[in-house]
Amino acid sequence: MQTLTEQLSWLSGNILWGAPMLIALSLTGIILTLGLRLVTLRKIPYAFRLLVKGRHSKESGDIPPFNALMTAMSATVGTGNIAGVATAIALGGPGALFWMWCIALLGMATKYSEAVLAVRFREKDDKGLYVGGPMYYIKNGMGQNWAWLGTLFALFGLLAGFGIGNTVQSNSVAEALLSTYKIDKVITGCILAVIAALVLLGGIKRIGQVAAKLVPTMALLYVGTGLTFILLNIQEVPDAIILIIDSALNGHAAVGGFAGATIMAAIRFGVARGVFSNEAGLGSAPIAHAAAQTNNPVQQGLIAMLGTFIDTIIICSITGLVIVISGAWTQGSSGAELTKMAFDILSNEGYGAHVVAIGLALFAFTTILGWSYYSERCAEYLFGTTAIMPFRIVWIIAIPLGTIMTLDFVWLLADVLNAMMAIPNLIALLALSPLVFKLTKDYFNK
Repeated sequence: MQTLTEQLSWLSGNILWGAPMLIALSLTGIILTLGLRLVTLRKIPYAFRLLVKGRHSKESGDIPPFNALMTAMSATVGTGNIAGVATAIALGGPGALFWMWCIALLGMATKYSEAVLAVRFREKDDKGLYVGGPMYYIKNGMGQNWAWLGTLFALFGLLAGFGIGNTVQSNSVAEALLSTYKIDKVITGCILAVIAALVLLGGIKRIGQVAAKLVPTMALLYVGTGLTFILLNIQEVPDAIILIIDSALNGHAAVGGFAGATIMAAIRFGVARGVFSNEAGLGSAPIAHAAAQTNNPVQQGLIAMLGTFIDTIIICSITGLVIVISGAWTQGSSGAELTKMAFDILSNEGYGAHVVAIGLALFAFTTILGWSYYSERCAEYLFGTTAIMPFRIVWIIAIPLGTIMTLDFVWLLADVLNAMMAIPNLIALLALSPLVFKLTKDYFNK
């Protein structure tokens, strides 16, 4: 086991989440952004208007476009927004936040293209539900000769879900509630499993309904608190922005408990944690967008790209600015502990830790819901609709197990599988990009 762990660690750190993957994700984002003629940046206000309009729809699909985005964001907005940002800053300095912004702006084009293709090439399954995602746009868009690539994506997605989308998340909730409220991990696991079962057994429609209510609520709670702290220290914001940009372009020397970071460290950890947070390029989000009630792939693509914008440009920025303004990043902490420290420093009353603990619990729980749908669709693609109910039962059983497991190996394996998901997805995005460009041009020409 020790040898396997070392091999996976080397593979993840040097190849799959090293320079080759980060360059591939960045170049794909650049190619798509330029090929779309900056549509994903120019049409942000229009996309928000579509999102508001998309709360109700009678077009083809299973859930309203708004609910599709909330389902995707329920899986995306999670530990990456709280622990991931803190880890990026702890290892790469404040400048890591700048590079998170950069990869997010490029990732909007990636997420847009994923959703356009997901709706364009989706199918109906044996139960009459719409299914789609990378495995379907690889098979239906690139042809049967490439179907094996879609099968690989589905296999990686199925296995990755039990790590990054299930056991890792339930463990994060249990740790947060134990450290803040002394709630036993087993109790947390059992409660999570029961609540998740009540939602998951209702399928995508119930997941979409719960996500449409829970995701905005939890985001407003966390963002509202963080934004309040920032506004109360508004005089510190200009200096924080200058520090972030300077650190991004020049690196940062050691200070206090911070060991120092080079420019390359800021880029590496900023890009890696940015992708981990918004999942642009991994191919997970289009699985949810394929179920949207829409007859127009471009409109759903515009709505989908807002997931990356909200996740990183808004929520991650709030976390990052609180950490930088508070000065907590110089204390030597990392992960969720650093975020809690930062919120505590700025709250003055000690209630910041409660906001982070509750936020982490809600974010992680919704990630369990969102990823259950992703992995379920992967299981269905591989084994058919008969696999759906057995999958849901196993998924629910895994939730309490995750709260009591030692997850270092699971985290590592999940990182590897996430990267393996991205490879077939990026190949498909580049191969089918001319179609995305054509559909986009035709839509806006009308």
